[in-house]
Amino acid sequence: MTIRIPLLTLTAAMAGIAAVGNAVAAAAPAEPAADSRLGLSVQQDLATRDRQAASRQQALDLREQAVRASAARIKAELEASRAAAQPAASGGAQDAAPDSYADLASIYQAMKPAKAAIVFEQLDLDVQLKVARKMRERSTGMMLAAMTPKGAARLTMAMARAPRVTAAR
Repeated sequence: MTIRIPLLTLTAAMAGIAAVGNAVAAAAPAEPAADSRLGLSVQQDLATRDRQAASRQQALDLREQAVRASAARIKAELEASRAAAQPAASGGAQDAAPDSYADLASIYQAMKPAKAAIVFEQLDLDVQLKVARKMRERSTGMMLAAMTPKGAARLTMAMARAPRVTAAR
């Protein structure tokens, strides 16, 4: 006696086995075709793009740090200038230290006389006088020549009135 399996049952069993095999294949992680030239080229291009993006990000981070440092430095300088200006505004405080006038004098001497004169004329006459006294005579003369006639005359008159104090050398 031979057992005959109906063809429909055999077909259904094979379809079930095929479905299980397809499900297992679909669930398995897909591996890129790295063995082919195209796969290697794609991987190299992705790696290059990732390196470039990391480089750009690092450059942006460095710029951001520089901006933060600059902002902090400017804020500190602004606070220092406000603190230095407060005693002068209160009226009763002492004048700025003599060294600060010497520092200002060296700054103005380093500048071109025409540009320095524009800024120098905006200062109070007392400050102009003290800074001019600390400057070399040649630099003072060049800056006076670059100033407006009215500003130069005002400073010259103040210099003529105030006695020149020379330190013992």
